[in-house]
Amino acid sequence: LWGTNTIVTNLHYWPFVREAQRRGAKVVVVDPVRTRTAEAADWHLAVAPGADATLALAMMHVMVRDGLVDLEYVQAHAVGYDSLVERVQAYAPATVAGAVGLTVEEIERLAREYATTQPSLLRPLIGLEHHRNGAMQFRTIACLPVLSGAWKHRGGGLARSTHALHFGVLDMNAVTMPEVHRRDVRTLNMRDLGRDLCSRELDPRVRALMVYGSNPLVSMPNQRRLAEGLAREDLFTVVHDLFVTDTARYADYVLPATSQIEHLDLSPAWGHLYLSLNRPAIAPRGEAVSNTELFRRLAAALGRTEPWLFTSDEAMLRAALASGHPWLDGITYERLWEAGVVRPGRPDDWRPFAEGGFPTRSGKAELWSEALRDAGHDPLPSGGHRPSVTGLQLISGKTLHFLNSGYSHIDRHQRREGALVVEVHPRDASERAITDGEAVRVWNAQGDVRAVCRVSERVRPGVAWMPFGGLTDATGARQSVNALTEEAPTDWGGGSGLYDAFVEVVSEANQI
Repeated sequence: LWGTNTIVTNLHYWPFVREAQRRGAKVVVVDPVRTRTAEAADWHLAVAPGADATLALAMMHVMVRDGLVDLEYVQAHAVGYDSLVERVQAYAPATVAGAVGLTVEEIERLAREYATTQPSLLRPLIGLEHHRNGAMQFRTIACLPVLSGAWKHRGGGLARSTHALHFGVLDMNAVTMPEVHRRDVRTLNMRDLGRDLCSRELDPRVRALMVYGSNPLVSMPNQRRLAEGLAREDLFTVVHDLFVTDTARYADYVLPATSQIEHLDLSPAWGHLYLSLNRPAIAPRGEAVSNTELFRRLAAALGRTEPWLFTSDEAMLRAALASGHPWLDGITYERLWEAGVVRPGRPDDWRPFAEGGFPTRSGKAELWSEALRDAGHDPLPSGGHRPSVTGLQLISGKTLHFLNSGYSHIDRHQRREGALVVEVHPRDASERAITDGEAVRVWNAQGDVRAVCRVSERVRPGVAWMPFGGLTDATGARQSVNALTEEAPTDWGGGSGLYDAFVEVVSEANQI
């Protein structure tokens, strides 16, 4: 379990992990923080934040050096192996252990146990994405099951999510209709919302904002700049939501949205194989409407006549199910309505890459990638650029009592979660003369928040951990960890390097 706190964020998946443990599987957690999942694992490796790709390359070094690579599989179903062998020579455990934050013995043991145990499964989730080298981290880790031949074995390989499996069998083009998209329409990255709202260089300037299914003031980086942009007098903002969220407090209009129990939807899974039909249990309350109904009404009010702007939810669901994919044989809207959940007809012994067939230009696992080279990226796995900034590296994580940030303002959840905390290692606390339970200021160039210090060996030295979402700080004000992050793009451009923020933590008693 690599970069995932499964018990907190994927609880439905955890029973399968526990069952595997009961049957003799070893569960290893790679995470800078000793999370609840790490506590329940057989082995926790507290890797340095953002050093995951370097750890994977060190594992590959050991596998190549000790003859643990499944050369038969690699030669049949991969390209670029010789180039990769040359690359990993620079990643001997003794050379990179300091950067990885683990001992040489831990790296060697992990490499050998991983390479010699079949089936072996890697499950990396979104923790890795939040570093500036996040894309390369995923790409590098994904090479491990190729070298070990894990894809040959039932239950082996890499499982990020089952989401892609469902979207691969549904006809999503029938819903999203890419053929009608206008290519001359400007697209802005939500990561940069604060910067773009404040920008005077954008032409035309952003003059209207519609927010639905999101609370960007809490979930996007650079909260101070976002608040500045949302407060513009000349920005017209509409928020469609269940609650008056942090973002909604800046809106000109807040429109009521339906909850999950009031509207129809089709739910692909995050960690299991079932398609679920979300059947409305009650009629929408008051004037609440679903997102799709709001946009249908908006299209009508604007005088639009394109028929696809008025497609009903049921019609879209039927179109998605009518893909003709053999796994959806017999799975109809009517069957889902009656059963609620249906498992697509995936073969019981499904090993998608046992005989190759990778979705690449070559059809093979590309250890050296021509496509990445053409896009201007390193064609080989690499450790990627690591920021060299002083201070504590800020990591955030989900907590038990919040569902993202949408319900974080509710008093009951706030009481259960308690005050905003920052967790630091005893060594870092001692160096800063701060103590457990003390009111502290967490700050950097982006902003500052007040929190309660929690001194704990749950975090590795050099790391400060704070919960994600809007919480009440030590002064009673609403705060978010994203007051401390910036709009840092990831290495392949699309994401945000939220976890590459660095902060200082000082006692409030020492502030002037």
